[in-house]
Amino acid sequence: MNFRPLFALLPLLAAFVPAHAPAQTYPVKPIRFVVPFAPGGASDVLARLVGQKLAERLGQPVVVENKPGAATTVGAAEVARAPADGYTLLLAPAPFVIAPLMYQNLPYDAARDFTGVALLASSPLILTAHPSVAATTPQELLALAKSKPGAIMYGSPGNGSVPHLATELFKMRTGADFTHVPYKGGGPAVSDLVAGHIGVMFASPIEVSQHVAAGKLRYIVASTKDRVPSLPGVPTVGELGIAGFDVVAWFGVVAPAATPKDIVSRLSQEIGQILAAPDVREKLAAQGADISFLPAPEFNAFIAREREQWGQAVKVSGAKVE
Repeated sequence: MNFRPLFALLPLLAAFVPAHAPAQTYPVKPIRFVVPFAPGGASDVLARLVGQKLAERLGQPVVVENKPGAATTVGAAEVARAPADGYTLLLAPAPFVIAPLMYQNLPYDAARDFTGVALLASSPLILTAHPSVAATTPQELLALAKSKPGAIMYGSPGNGSVPHLATELFKMRTGADFTHVPYKGGGPAVSDLVAGHIGVMFASPIEVSQHVAAGKLRYIVASTKDRVPSLPGVPTVGELGIAGFDVVAWFGVVAPAATPKDIVSRLSQEIGQILAAPDVREKLAAQGADISFLPAPEFNAFIAREREQWGQAVKVSGAKVE
């Protein structure tokens, strides 16, 4: 029997399989969810909540791995070189867009090497102070910072992070002078703020709300134009008359660029269902984060807009990676 005609058909038959097989069988093993910050910060809290729910829906463990360092570039590089098979994801905060604007010779191209899966949440930043800082209002803090240039130290999750650039913009717009102390993640920075080793920090409410409630920290001013609905008593930068300053932190999920589109679509749909659940919304709202779900196509467009906006901010602020 001559099998050659049958063998000749195999490539044609195989061509119909890859386009459908991934979504039918995915996932068949644990999924790595890389968080580019140290444990304990807002990103870590969000990743573990979403990861747990995603594991329940997919029937496979979602293992959160913290890979802090260099304004998210260590974690991003880890995911960029991973197989594009849907089994390695990155929690992408705003520094995912900002860091490539500030670092030279990164081992990846953020615009080329990743694709958006879903935008998860956004959160205002609140300039939060230790009680040792003799200021309870933004006006008092500005007067103190101007009278003692550089005396007040401010923390951030790292060079090039949103809180870092937000504070530098705040300094530039107001003429206040603070000294930067970078950390490897929001968790360590908040710990030092609570301990009084630094005086102030722009932080997400999800990171500091429990400490404010306990009287260990105090809110000074929100980084937004309008008041935050969950924190109506906190004044805003917009109320200080500072134009062009309306900053929020955001968190999304991205994957290596060549990840099959049907897997990306599956993950995006599952995440959308997770974020629509009342218990998830309540947990995040209680900590000051707003659900801001965008599916993959819209999230990719959002990333492009953020890249343009922060490109302008980095240039205007003059902030540099130290």
